[in-house]
Amino acid sequence: MYERLSGAIVYRDHESVTVDIHGVGYHVYCANPFAYEINESATVNVFIYTHIIQDAIKLFGFKSREERVLFSRLLQVSGIGPKGALAVLAEGNSKVVIQAIEEENEAMLTKFPGIGKKTARQMILDLKGKLDFVMDEEQLMATGPLFAKESDALDEAMDALRALGYGEREIKKAEKALQGNDLTADEYVRQALRLFVER
Repeated sequence: MYERLSGAIVYRDHESVTVDIHGVGYHVYCANPFAYEINESATVNVFIYTHIIQDAIKLFGFKSREERVLFSRLLQVSGIGPKGALAVLAEGNSKVVIQAIEEENEAMLTKFPGIGKKTARQMILDLKGKLDFVMDEEQLMATGPLFAKESDALDEAMDALRALGYGEREIKKAEKALQGNDLTADEYVRQALRLFVER
């Protein structure tokens, strides 16, 4: 199947982007779509994981091959589906996830939506010692400017958190804490996820 798509980002919502390649638009689900800038004249690389189920084929996109590998490893854990794996990767710092697994930090892992104690323990049992690749953090964090107004960017970020499975109570707290900052939607999502993890 697809290993990588190289094209322009022509559309973005709270859970996906559309990659246009020679007039064909590929619908790609992402951990944080706001990490991609809508720009029809710029070409970007999106590394693809193809998820096939009984009645659908879905494409999931990542900033690097290493991030895609971690996503695929997470899917091998009982109790974690694509939505849960994306929620774990949404902050964009996969090293934090790997460190939590290696240190058997269940409390850290259960802060992600949909990850309970049983699933966190399963993650540790299944993945500890098997994530021996280094994430290209600079590549994962590299994003272009997004041209949304502050209120629009904050609203988009809160919608993205809903798509990842976070509850309204957590989202409202994050929204209140982040108001007044001049950030892009991508940065709001990252900051909110950091607030969730630190609690």
